[in-house]
Parts: sequence; structure tokens; C-alpha cells
Amino acid sequence: MEAPLAKTAPEALRELWTTARLAATALDTIDLPAQGPVLPSSFAVTTAAQSSLGAAALAAAQIGLRRGGPAQRVTVDAEHVALDSLGWFTVNGQAPAVWGKVSGLYRCADGWVRIHANFEHHRDGALRLLGLPPGPQTEHAEVAEALRGWRAVDFETAAADAGLVVAAARSFAQWDAHPQAAVLEKQPVVAIERIADAPRRPLVPWREDGQPLDGLRVLDLTRILAGPVAGRTLAAYGADVMLVNSPHLPNIDSIADTSRGKLSAHIDLAFETGRETLRALVGESHVFLQGYRPGSLAARGFAPHDLARLAPGIVCVSLSAYGPEGPWALRRGFDSLVQTATGFNLAEAEAFGAAEPMALPLQILDYAAGYLLAFGAQAALLRQAEEGGSWHVEVSLAGVGRWLRSLGRVDGMTVKRPSLAPYVEEVESGFGRLQVLRHAAQFSTTPARFRRPSMPPGSHAAHWP
Repeated sequence: MEAPLAKTAPEALRELWTTARLAATALDTIDLPAQGPVLPSSFAVTTAAQSSLGAAALAAAQIGLRRGGPAQRVTVDAEHVALDSLGWFTVNGQAPAVWGKVSGLYRCADGWVRIHANFEHHRDGALRLLGLPPGPQTEHAEVAEALRGWRAVDFETAAADAGLVVAAARSFAQWDAHPQAAVLEKQPVVAIERIADAPRRPLVPWREDGQPLDGLRVLDLTRILAGPVAGRTLAAYGADVMLVNSPHLPNIDSIADTSRGKLSAHIDLAFETGRETLRALVGESHVFLQGYRPGSLAARGFAPHDLARLAPGIVCVSLSAYGPEGPWALRRGFDSLVQTATGFNLAEAEAFGAAEPMALPLQILDYAAGYLLAFGAQAALLRQAEEGGSWHVEVSLAGVGRWLRSLGRVDGMTVKRPSLAPYVEEVESGFGRLQVLRHAAQFSTTPARFRRPSMPPGSHAAHWP
């Protein structure tokens, strides 16, 4: 399915925009300055970041225009967005650890597997499966030795059956022959579906010194990267975004960065009081963004059709690892694992002449998915304002990988990463003083900005201000 020639960012954006059935005239109001690869990769990761964020930013400008705001130009600089999608930040001058000690790539009897062990329960589960003692004392070398006797797909399957997160390294040809890949072929990278009838919901009128998404209320029930990046993107354009965490689930350090602009509340959906609190929030919300495995929230009464009954006209946005249907629909996955399972690591290694599978230079599946989730939410809002209805938007990491492949290959293997310095700013937060990268989309009249500092989970009450 490889594209013979690499697409440009404007070409990729046009396809996203027209597939979402949005007015093509808006494409005349965005600038995506051309640039070669910014990061070392044989894949068009810069194009993916620039076009997906461009889609999200342009949709925000169109919502602002519909609310009576100014017509304005949007610009997304290729270098800025590629570097911003690295997820770099510091807290009080310290860069957080990115990977757990036993996370990473391992050789098996017939290939390679990647283990994601950043969370304690995932680490300990993988160690038990290998017959090793759980806990932080186990070393990478011990895991490597234990895996030498496993076939890669056998360990991947055993881990999935145990609810763990492991991926066997496949080639593109092997992934394309997989039944899950066949399911993904039938889905656009951003699926937008009307799921119920509802009257048009009026947008809040424009106010002076406002932002495009003023008055928009977004419930963000996501963790890790892609979903939180989507919520952060909407917050940058003026939306009120409430991050809803379970008080019992762990988070990764990047929450300090991805929570910029958000309220942050705790709700325990294991209890009816928590479910009642969430139902009350849904009734006053415009967008419900969630990254639970397919069916998880439905079991609690928060399936898209349930949400449409609670809040007619709502836009439900769902993120999954491998898609909402198919044999792997319920399989857990993170960007690094999806890269491995769907062929990118072996293809990148071949391009670089490397003996071991190579990860892409950034978690582009997460970041592009985050921007595309934000785009899909806004595209559905624009269609809701035109024709009414309740809507469901779906994006998967594996679907984003398929889209990335469609953008073609580039000659970026000798590229050196540019300096982050031109894009860094310092801000205060509830986690400490942050060094972060500024938002990469520029608006000619309403600059993107975060009205709220990032705060630890549970810092705010679970109600809309």
C-alpha cells in the first residue's frame, strides 16, 4: 500500500479535510510552509505532524468564524510542529525518565518483541509470565535471557491473553496479511458518523478578545499521550477541557505537559455516585473524548448512544490502539508497540541499514492521532452546527500508522535534529516550573494560548465552572 511518491503537507491536509466533508474553500486560509525532513526517519513524520495539526487548527478557525469571529490565517511551521511532537519538557529543570527499566526491544528465538513496562502492573505481569521475580530489582539482561526461548508471536499472544502490552516485530508484508489490517483498510483515518438525531446546538456568540472554541466544553477521559494531546490542542484554542481521571489508575510524567489548559478532576466510575457525577457533566458537555478499550465505558452506561441520549447533539470521540472492530479490537497498545506490530520498526531498520528493529524518532502515531482526534471532534461540531445530530468520531493508532504509510517515504536518514531552543518557554504549574514547547499552530488574530496551568489529577471539583 506504499505511496510511490511522498505527499506534501497541503496534499495530506486536503485529503483529510475533504474526507471529513468540510468546505474546501477554507483550505485557502492555511499556510503549511514546505520543508524537508526535520527528524531522522525514512517516513514522512514531519508531513504527518504538520498536516494533522494543520487540520485541527484550521477547523478551530472555522468554528470561530461561524461564531461571528474574525476571518484569519492559520500557519503551521514544519520544524516547530515536528519538534513539539517529540513531547519534550522538564519539571523544575529535570527531564523525566521516559521508559521503565525493562521496557524495550528483545530478541526471541525467531524474531523480536517489544515490551511496554512503564506501569508497575504491566512490568510485573510480564516478569511473572517469564518466570522472573516481579519488582524493580529485575534487570533488562535477565528479561533478555528469559525471552531467548520464546517465539515472538507466542510471547505476544501469551502477554495479550494476560492483559499485558507486548508486540512482536512484523514486516509490512506480515502486517498487511494480518486480519486486523484487513479491517483497518475499510476505515478512514478519521471516521465521522452521525449516530442519532438531535437539533442543532447553537455555538456561543463571539466575544471580543476571545478564542475560536470559547464556550465549548470537552470531557477528556484519556491517559498516556494521544488522547491528552487532543484535549490539550482543543484547550489551546479556547475550549474548557476537563481531564477526568480515576483516583486508582497511574499516570505517566507527561501529564504535566499534556494537562496544560485543562481542569483536572477525579471521578470513580466503579461507584454509582461517580457515574451520576459523570452523567451530570455529560449533560452540559459538547464533546466526550475517551481512550478506554472498546466496550469498557459502554459497560458503565457511557456508550456513544447512551451519551447521545444524555446530551442530544453531543460529539463522542473514541481512541483505540488497533481499531474498534476486528480480532485485535480489544488488544491493549501504545504507540511504540503499534509501531512494532504493524511493520514500522523493521522498515525503518532496513532503511538505515541497522541490524535491529528501529523505532521512529518520535511517537508520531500518538501525536498525529491526538491532532486528528481534535480535528475530528471539530469537524463533527461543524457538521452538527449545519445539520444537527449526535456524532461519533473514531481514530486508532494503527489506523494512523496506515495513513502515515500512505504519505510515502522520504530521504531523512542523515537529518540531524534541530535545536529546541527557539520554541521553548517556561510556565508555572501545579507540578512545578515547566519548560515546554509553545503550541505550533499560529493564528493571525487569536493566538493559541492556555488559560489554565496544568495541575495534578484531582485538583479541581468535578463540575463545570
